[in-house]
Amino acid sequence: MSVLSCVAGLGTMSGIVPKNKIKGVDFCGGQTHSYIIRSDLGCYMQSSNLNKGSDLTIFSLHPSCQNGDHYLADWDDNFYIIKGNSFRKVKDLSTDSDAVVLSLDDSCRGGDYYFSANGLFYIIFQEKGTFHQTSNLNKDGEEKTLRFNWYNGLYYWGQSNSFYLLRPVSEWGVEYNEGDSLTEDRCYNTYSVHPSVVNFLPGGLSMTKGPAFGKWENIKSASNDSKTAVTWHKKVIKKVGYNKEKIRDITHNWKFSMSATFESGALEGLIAKRQFSFSAEYGGSQVNTDKESWNEATEVEEQLSFVLNPNERLYLWQYNLGFGEESVLFCRDMKMDDEPDPPTEVPLPPAKQ
Repeated sequence: MSVLSCVAGLGTMSGIVPKNKIKGVDFCGGQTHSYIIRSDLGCYMQSSNLNKGSDLTIFSLHPSCQNGDHYLADWDDNFYIIKGNSFRKVKDLSTDSDAVVLSLDDSCRGGDYYFSANGLFYIIFQEKGTFHQTSNLNKDGEEKTLRFNWYNGLYYWGQSNSFYLLRPVSEWGVEYNEGDSLTEDRCYNTYSVHPSVVNFLPGGLSMTKGPAFGKWENIKSASNDSKTAVTWHKKVIKKVGYNKEKIRDITHNWKFSMSATFESGALEGLIAKRQFSFSAEYGGSQVNTDKESWNEATEVEEQLSFVLNPNERLYLWQYNLGFGEESVLFCRDMKMDDEPDPPTEVPLPPAKQ
């Protein structure tokens, strides 16, 4: 068992998907800003203050800069994407400008978390409860013991002269710690993450909108109380697509850079789709909604015709997904049966974790 996994509370990670459970997602920071990388959305967020939700801007993530194992930024706002035993250094994550690929020094390989602060690079090794400190990722450095209060982060990053970790979700919501030393207990503070930032985190919608749900909704019923069979002809109107208005507000504090090519409402839909795919542990439904309509919800008319036997009653159900108590995605699937209780099966394929 690793040193870090022995820490009390490390298992209470529900809500936010931790770094070691999702590829291409990370935090990093430079001299004045922090960045949240979401390769699964094809973009990243920039902020000057995660507690106040200041200067939140969305940028596109260049294909060559996606799906890294780790992300870092330095004082000069260079970015580093680590994949395996090499790293890519770029000036701009949106354009992949000035890209160069170098090998990691042997001492810098196999780390669990990578970040940069005060002009140096830091690599945490969970099993040993240590961190490696170096001025250059392709040169050797020195190893030090990590103080216990830096053990239980979901994500780690640096900005200017400070170190940060995102804490496991607690009764106080989503919080992060800030300190100026990884070996001493000094200048160590805790701050809440602004809701507008939480919305961008994997699993964040479960914190701001409520956990995902899937349910069958009764949209029509028919009965035959006579002693003879009758043929039932009816037009059924159902809603298909996603209700943008229910989640449009998650981006209202965000600015979109010229590099961000999302159409209006598209990013909100992507975030919701990803949230539905997460397991219940992180507020999702673990379903794949790729084949559902993610266009603006519209009413669709469908003509139904069937025979009702004497004293028979039928119920027509439609499946929908949502967050908290609000339905967001109205699926194409309908089901008809003679039971007044909703069906129990999930009509969508499971999402790969």
